Amino acid sequence: MTAPYQIGWFLSANTLESLFGLECRGCHHLPPSGPVLVAANHRSFLDPPAVGTCARRPLHYFARESLFRGIGKIILPRVNALPVNNKGPGDLAAIRKALQALRGGAALLVFPEGTRSPTEDFLPARRGIGLLACRAEVPVVPVRLFGTHKALGKHQSRPRLRTPITVIFGPPLAPSEYDPGPSAESDRYQLAADRILGAIQEISR
Repeated sequence: MTAPYQIGWFLSANTLESLFGLECRGCHHLPPSGPVLVAANHRSFLDPPAVGTCARRPLHYFARESLFRGIGKIILPRVNALPVNNKGPGDLAAIRKALQALRGGAALLVFPEGTRSPTEDFLPARRGIGLLACRAEVPVVPVRLFGTHKALGKHQSRPRLRTPITVIFGPPLAPSEYDPGPSAESDRYQLAADRILGAIQEISR
């Protein structure tokens, strides 16, 4: 874990715990080492630091390519950020970098919906997540966040302090549980993405 990542984790943990009473459950489902995708629902800018705080190991994640300028070009790689354009994880260059990180044993945080939902309802899963998972052939740990939409939703300008946030990790999915295989009659990658999102939806409080 790099020093910038340690600092970011410490600040995130203290902020989320003191302002929102962050609660973490099922963290033992995340393997302590080895390549893994961590797939979560997405409602708020608070989601990445909340999942990262609850994880027992450093996470890699996607960040907008436009942020990798100036000081961002120096800092972001040191906190495990991978550049991605507006296409999200469907960006082939980003997928190649993600696969490289996974082959190195990384844990990569992804959001199957691709963007923040403006409500507490789920958006459709994006095909690119399925493509990445099937190409990587690694376990996928589903994670569901509760409370981040109320704490700082997509159209909120200010956070609602003291809104409880809960992060729940579910049992990992083996590749055989989400990947229908290349012979699937339907779209293999979309079906994989739908199965991963379905595993997130099944997590309850």
